[in-house]
Amino acid sequence: MTPVQTDLKFFTNDPGETLYDRFVKTLEYAQYFDVLVGYFRTSGFKKLHEALETTEKVRILVGLSVDRKAFELIETSRQGSLDFDSHKRTRASFEEALSAEMAHSEDSLELERSAKKFVEFLQSGKLELRAHPSKDIHAKVYISRFPKDFINYGSVITGSSNFSLNGLEAQREFNVELKDRSDVSFALEKFEQLWAQGVDISEAYIDTLTTKTWLSDKVTPFELYLKFLYEYFKEDLSIADELDFDLPDGFMDLAYQRQAVTSARKVLDAYGGVFLADVVGLGKTFISAQLLRGLPGRKLIICPPVLADYWRETLRTFYVPGFEVESLGKLESILAKGTEKYSVVLVDEAHRFRNELTQAYEALHTICQNKKVILVSATPLNNRLGDILAQLKLFQPGKKSDIPGVRNLEAFFREQQRTLDVFDKDDPAYADEVQRTAEIVRDKVLKHVMVRRTRTEIRNYFSEDLAQQGLFFPELGDPKRIIYSFDEVTNEVFNDTVGLLKSFAYARYVPAKYLKKTERRLEQAQSNVGGFMKSLLVKRLESSFYAFKRTVERFIASYEKYIAMFDEGVVYISNKVDVYDLLDADDEARLLRLVEQDEAQRFEASAFRDGYKDALQKDLAILKSILYLWRKVDSDPKLES
Repeated sequence: MTPVQTDLKFFTNDPGETLYDRFVKTLEYAQYFDVLVGYFRTSGFKKLHEALETTEKVRILVGLSVDRKAFELIETSRQGSLDFDSHKRTRASFEEALSAEMAHSEDSLELERSAKKFVEFLQSGKLELRAHPSKDIHAKVYISRFPKDFINYGSVITGSSNFSLNGLEAQREFNVELKDRSDVSFALEKFEQLWAQGVDISEAYIDTLTTKTWLSDKVTPFELYLKFLYEYFKEDLSIADELDFDLPDGFMDLAYQRQAVTSARKVLDAYGGVFLADVVGLGKTFISAQLLRGLPGRKLIICPPVLADYWRETLRTFYVPGFEVESLGKLESILAKGTEKYSVVLVDEAHRFRNELTQAYEALHTICQNKKVILVSATPLNNRLGDILAQLKLFQPGKKSDIPGVRNLEAFFREQQRTLDVFDKDDPAYADEVQRTAEIVRDKVLKHVMVRRTRTEIRNYFSEDLAQQGLFFPELGDPKRIIYSFDEVTNEVFNDTVGLLKSFAYARYVPAKYLKKTERRLEQAQSNVGGFMKSLLVKRLESSFYAFKRTVERFIASYEKYIAMFDEGVVYISNKVDVYDLLDADDEARLLRLVEQDEAQRFEASAFRDGYKDALQKDLAILKSILYLWRKVDSDPKLES
């Protein structure tokens, strides 16, 4: 059995053998306590100030002051005498070092209390603090002397521990305690010699601690506010210094665009992805180019085909290295060639990928895995909260996100949607709930991952820079009402058309609805196509009569081709087309090509219920009736007005 040691001579800061534990026991009886150390930390006093309450006198002599810089300053006066200048430099170096120590110390009530207790000891004379200006002292000596009637004269502990938290208990140290009177007297004699040469820094300590650190009670609210701003934007300022804002000839150096690049880079580094969602016209493409130029690795830009050349030209103009631009219609091809070489994926018009049920989304999600993702869109939310969630999941795990306070994104969005589903959309309270929910999503999620500014915000916060650049946003006048009326024939045709459309089933665009065996995935993907086709017809009718007639003609051609395919015994159904894109396209010719030409599943005509062909033929008859009606109308009162 290992004997229990009750009176140690050596202290290594192992459990039960810390220097701090020894001081707590010794100082309970000590009348005088003298400290000679190379380095002094306020954290050391924080541990011992309670134990020192009963000690009559404490003297601390610092050799190397509190950091290496202080030692270097003191070293410059080693060869000279102890003149006024060396004393002045010693005080100055100590003040600077103490300020630095407190600036990097923990901001805690315990540290504040111990620092104030240190000042109290200094002011009362109980504690004296000196720094040695000319000796590069490395010694660590702690001398305790007991009252005259005490059994021992005192003790001296020496070894490797400085007067700091680490030295007292945290770091592995090696110290020895000597109790013979001759040893204590020898140590005290040497201490007194050095003490006599020391520079009193008590006053400097008090002044520095109470006026130049966070413990000062003279800090004004405005200074505190400035400090808060600095700490909040410190990372942004650091990033801004690292970024390259060397613009191509002919491009303005706009402060709001710089700020967007800096903020986007910060978000991208923190969360692996960012929404660049400034409103239309603020230069998202240029901001993206500047952001991409500062990112390492190869970049893949995915955009609508009509914008591919524009992106290539812009990125070349901004000297963006290592990029490839691909059409969003070639996602499968991108996957086939491999995506390992890319470090960054930028998706323009990212709102097109807000439906997780399409194959296009699945392909993009695969492409974005383990990449930094930049989503560019002025309208990331168009129809439902799920739009945002789907895009978020391109760079954040749905159930283990990095967003503070929202670990499970899917559960969070499900809960927000649940609060909306309680209301009927015609209920006046629904609009209020939509606004409340939007504020929650914005505050809890989007503020962390989105860079979005409106023209009003740019005007308010960057007005000075805009004025210097000679830029301004045009002021739009209020809309004016133009009233037009139908003649008797046009009015009759218009009303008859609306009546016919009420019975139009859009059967050609929702074939999965008529399958004998339910294909749930297909039904979900097509659930809103019919409604969007109806919206398209109504939009064309309201837009212009000419556009409406051309749209009806295209619908008829589409139905006739589809019925012919059905009569041949085979039907192809696609689940790749994003139904939300159908409305966005605003080009029914392209819209119908997307539906008809996209990759599709093959079904035998016998897989459909008996009434499907009848529904198709009824829809075709309605379309032909509508087109026949409009042959009577050869003018457009809206256009004329």
